[in-house]
Amino acid sequence: MNGIIDEFLIGAIDGHVHACAHLNARSLTALQAARQAQAAGMRALGLMDNFASSVGLAAMIDRELADPNFTVFGGLIMEPQAGGLNPRAVAAALGTGYSDASGLDWRGARPGARFVSFPTHATRHVALGEGRRGAYLEGCLALPASGPLPDPIPEILDLIAGADAVLNTGHLTADETLLLIAEARARGVGRILVPCSLFSTAEVEAIVAAGAVAEFSYFFVSHATQVALTHVDTEAHPIPATTLAAMAATIALLKPSHCILSSDCGVSILPAPVEGLRVFLRGLEAAGLPAAVLQAMVRDTPARLFGLD
Repeated sequence: MNGIIDEFLIGAIDGHVHACAHLNARSLTALQAARQAQAAGMRALGLMDNFASSVGLAAMIDRELADPNFTVFGGLIMEPQAGGLNPRAVAAALGTGYSDASGLDWRGARPGARFVSFPTHATRHVALGEGRRGAYLEGCLALPASGPLPDPIPEILDLIAGADAVLNTGHLTADETLLLIAEARARGVGRILVPCSLFSTAEVEAIVAAGAVAEFSYFFVSHATQVALTHVDTEAHPIPATTLAAMAATIALLKPSHCILSSDCGVSILPAPVEGLRVFLRGLEAAGLPAAVLQAMVRDTPARLFGLD
């Protein structure tokens, strides 16, 4: 950003940053991403990792920066490489941190994952879109169209509810997502986030009506969708794209309290996350969304969702 601070970034929260070590090149390290966000006047940065829990790394960076006005948080994406749908891995992520004898971190807060995400790539929905076959496809998550959700999903949802963490539904179909939301709410999960960049307007409205918050990310309107990239293994696949105009039209129908915006940056061919978020917000503004609405979606709603208030 060359030292330029955009007013849209003051107090902003980007809960979807892929600056952890990866199989493909990153634009910067997680520490650099945090320092850039801090320098830009942002309020928080959320680290996501397809290969491991990001909770420990986020806790270390947050403690070293020791800025009461800026938070770095992490979580667990339940990809196979990170332990899969494993209650023990979830419980560990929810309790990991640098705490004192009272069990609280340097902020006086409960340490641990701010979010637990269902798979974002190891789902049957995404695998079929990538043309995966054989054992890989068989190992991907698909939820039943009816009946109870299979073990260990209920136990995992109970752990998320008990920790009051965010359930990220990952990249399931819209129908699967609605089933998961219903089960999560029935089990007391109060914070639910759904990646909605590629869902139709009708699907997004149904998801929000079910009690979840919709997330829209810069990655899906960026040039990163035009090339094949590695995401969870050495195979390279493109990510489906949408347009800024289509995304803005859907967002315009939502209340600011029902939507958050994120960069989903970190891959080397995209700008650094801070700049990616800035470009995204300015693009949505040019597409007709009011500045006050965008600021609420990048400040107030994520602060409430991730428990930063």
